[in-house]
Amino acid sequence: MPPAAPSPVAIALWAVELALDREVALAEIAARSGVSRFHLSRAFGAATGISLIRYARGRRLTEAARHLAAGAPDILAVALDAGYGSHEAFTRAFRDQFGLTPEALRARASLAGLPAMEKITMDQNLTVPVAPPCVVELPLMLIAGIGERYRWETNTGIPTQWQRLVPLLGHIPGQTGMATYGVSCNADGAGSFEYICGVEVTDFDRLPADLARIRLPARRYAVFTHRGHVAGLRATVYSIWNHALPASGLVHADAPDFERYDARFDPRTGHGEIDIAIPVK
Repeated sequence: MPPAAPSPVAIALWAVELALDREVALAEIAARSGVSRFHLSRAFGAATGISLIRYARGRRLTEAARHLAAGAPDILAVALDAGYGSHEAFTRAFRDQFGLTPEALRARASLAGLPAMEKITMDQNLTVPVAPPCVVELPLMLIAGIGERYRWETNTGIPTQWQRLVPLLGHIPGQTGMATYGVSCNADGAGSFEYICGVEVTDFDRLPADLARIRLPARRYAVFTHRGHVAGLRATVYSIWNHALPASGLVHADAPDFERYDARFDPRTGHGEIDIAIPVK
């Protein structure tokens, strides 16, 4: 039996290490990984908890910092080797990453205590079995609830966001049914995305101004199912984006994806079944 193909994230990590001497574009790494930019962004964030572009930039600057801590005499040469066109641009990026200038780090002669971006090695234990998806055509859905913007590094606020939604359930104007949705949408190229937890509604006309809303047009989805405790959802999502979806032969469409929690899931115990709907072409 041939070995399993490497995941898109494993290929992306390899590609980043090959490009430590220059700024690398998300589109270039996605092309190497064989998936779309959005697919790779979601897969990488699910696997590592950080955006791909932030990781790549952090790796370049960390390797540059190692040279400086070792006493490299020419800061401009280090900047050029890291793909920065000027001392000024390098210093700005360096200060953003480490909170001090290249000169200060060279004088310090150590990376101890600094937020260095070390090379990530994928933990194969994160991969779990995922059944093939059910491909369905879903109608237009209007979702309303609470929305917040996150980076992969700051998405620990999502559970609190769900807690804020609970008192609103059954009281959102136009709510239809008791199923709840967690929609990931409006992503940008830097790893930022919006997460809306809410319910389906008949219209947006009566909603309070402070509620977030999103229109999900009728389209085709690959629907995977997570079974077990919600604590294992991250491993299922990682396995979907890095293994199950590529293995299905389906091509991801650049559109919002969502989780759906219905009567099969018990929020009191955290056990049950959760559907993960991925838009496909």
